[in-house]
Amino acid sequence: MRAMNFQKFLVPVGAILLLGLAWRSGGWGGVALAGGAIVMFLLLHFNRAMQVLKRAAERPVGYVASAVMLNAKLKQGVTLMHVIAMTRALGELHSPKDEQPELYRWTDSGGSYVDAVFNGGKLQSWTLTRPETPPEEETPAS
Repeated sequence: MRAMNFQKFLVPVGAILLLGLAWRSGGWGGVALAGGAIVMFLLLHFNRAMQVLKRAAERPVGYVASAVMLNAKLKQGVTLMHVIAMTRALGELHSPKDEQPELYRWTDSGGSYVDAVFNGGKLQSWTLTRPETPPEEETPAS
């Protein structure tokens, strides 16, 4: 949690420092240029978030094409937005609302699912669960 709190202050302080340096080197013209760059940065991030959520809105909640592939692609510390972008679907919430850590589930058509635990918006752990196939349904190798 400490790293996340540090990030909350790092971006605004960096923007203020950039504006200060722009003022010293170019006056109001420099401030306008730096301000435009900051606004462009914010608009790019906002646009990406809207595109990810737009794609996710078009798919069923908690559905993923392959839970096994999702399990292989996940990395500890990635954000929930990054996982939503990978799956192109919102995860099904399996924990009490607005309580940390959050547990989300993505299920594929074969019944396999990935349970992902997010703490503070960052992936903490995940588990892949595959349905057991009865012995009579297994096909022998040729």
